[in-house]
Parts: sequence; C-alpha cells; structure tokens
Amino acid sequence: MIRLTIAHRLFSILALGLAVALSPAQSVWAKSSSIAQTESKPKKTKISNQAKKKTEKKASSKKTKQAKKQSSGIKHASLKESSIKAVQGTQSAIKLGNDFDPLDLNSSVALVADADSHEVIYAKNPHWVLPIASITKLMTVIVSLEASQDLDEVITISREDIDTYKNTSSRLQPGSQFTRRELMHLALMASENRAASALGRNYPGGLDACVSQMNRRAKQLGMINTSFVETTGLSASNRSSANDLARMVLHARRFKLIREYSTDPQTSIQTTKGTMNFRNTNRLVRKGEWDIALQKTGFINEAGRCIVMQAIINNK
Repeated sequence: MIRLTIAHRLFSILALGLAVALSPAQSVWAKSSSIAQTESKPKKTKISNQAKKKTEKKASSKKTKQAKKQSSGIKHASLKESSIKAVQGTQSAIKLGNDFDPLDLNSSVALVADADSHEVIYAKNPHWVLPIASITKLMTVIVSLEASQDLDEVITISREDIDTYKNTSSRLQPGSQFTRRELMHLALMASENRAASALGRNYPGGLDACVSQMNRRAKQLGMINTSFVETTGLSASNRSSANDLARMVLHARRFKLIREYSTDPQTSIQTTKGTMNFRNTNRLVRKGEWDIALQKTGFINEAGRCIVMQAIINNK
C-alpha cells in the first residue's frame, strides 16, 4: 500500500501572494455572504399574510439551495471515479486552514491519503483552487507520453523556449539539442522550464495543441477544478486543487518513465559543449532517506512552495 502526499505552502509574509492565492476560496464565501445579506434585508412594502407565507417559503428554498451549494465543495473532495475518497464534513472543514489544524502546518492546503485503499489520512482545504507552479510539468510529460512520440527524436531548444513569465535563467541555450527522453528527464527531475517548453512546442500540432490536450486530459481524469495555459507552470493561471492533483498523481504513477525520472537524484547529459550535471529539486530525494516512488516540486511567488509525492512510509 502506498501513501500519497500533496501539499501546497503559501508565504504568509507576502501579502500580495497570499491574497492572490486565497481569492478563489474567498469568492465562495463572498457570494454566500451577499446572498445572506440580500435575504435578510427587510421589505418596506406591505404584503398580505398569504403573500408573506409564499415569501418565507421561497426564502427557505433559497437557503436550502445555498446550503447545498456550500456543501458541494466538500463533495468534490470525495474524488469518486478515479481517485481518493475524502472526508465529508460541514462548513468547518472548509475553514480548516483558518480556524483549526491539529498538525499546525505552514501549508495552506494539504492532502495525505492511502493510494491503494483511497482512505484519506489528513486533509486541509483540499478543494481550494490555487496556482500549482511546476507541478504542471507532470501533465506536460503525461500527454507527451500518451501521444506515443519517439523518445529518441532530437529536439532543438529555441528562443521560443525562453521564459517570458518570470525571466528565469536556464543552461539549455537556444540551439542546443536534446532527445525527447532527455527533455522529459530534465523537466521532471530538475524542473527545467525550457525542457518543458520544448516538449510542448514539439507536441503533435504544436504548443496550443499540447495545452488543449492537457486540459482535455485533466477533465477526463475528473480534475474538474484544473486549468492549464502553458506547459511549464511559470504562469499563475495554471491552477488546480489538492483533490485534483491526487487524481493526476494516481494516473502518473502508471508510467514507469515518470516514476524513474522524477525520483532520480541526479543525472549527467552529454552535449557538444561537454557534460552537463543536473540534480533533483526535491531534497528528500537527494538525501535518499525516504522511499519515494514519484514526486514533483514547484515554486512561483503566486503559488508558494508546492509538492506532490507518492512514497512508501511504514510499509504503506
């Protein structure tokens, strides 16, 4: 049995990042609040007893619908169909990140579950929809593998692969060449942005087709709160929830190459300019103290530090 861990950490000291990350969750409460305020406003016009009863009945019906709407976020956490059965609770579960956390995590969102039995061991705001940074690269590689492309095809890094979102640097210079296999390795292990960009550009139909397939695949896997706009995760518009990411990890673990490349502590790649050495972005992998079967890290300011991980802990 395998334990699946998904965590999302926000930097509370970055007020802007916190506001951006929390705004999707807050909008639900804002909407509920506005409905409640509208219903509670006293009407100035006089109405008959019969009309009053009809009004009260209608208000009661609205409240029932509102309650169902508020509980739907929790129902989404059940991850039925292809993934994890999550805890179903009351509105207090939604506010867990603000009011109650028995583990006192720095993470605003976290989900720990048994990947075989689908039993949820711990959940904190698993339905919140937030930027996921480079966890995006898991889906980029998934759709590339499912397209059955030649893994030994040589791909040239171009100026189109240069990051225009965050202006991050890369050792993969325009004009350098790598096999698709090597680019997948670097995207998963070292979280190389230009590698992920080149994979998207060389997908059948190009980058737009790749992103469309990523979104289509997410929906097919039941990831109802997930959206992608590019293949690296540098855009804050790549968003998902812990519940959805659990589904993606459960699907990704079917690919031997993803399991192998994402958990490789380091690798060396031969280029025309010599040997290039890369190491895993996950310190737990590099230390070798955990039995990790699959992982992916991510970071941009809007997302904070993110990680999805499948690991065997205490023989589970």
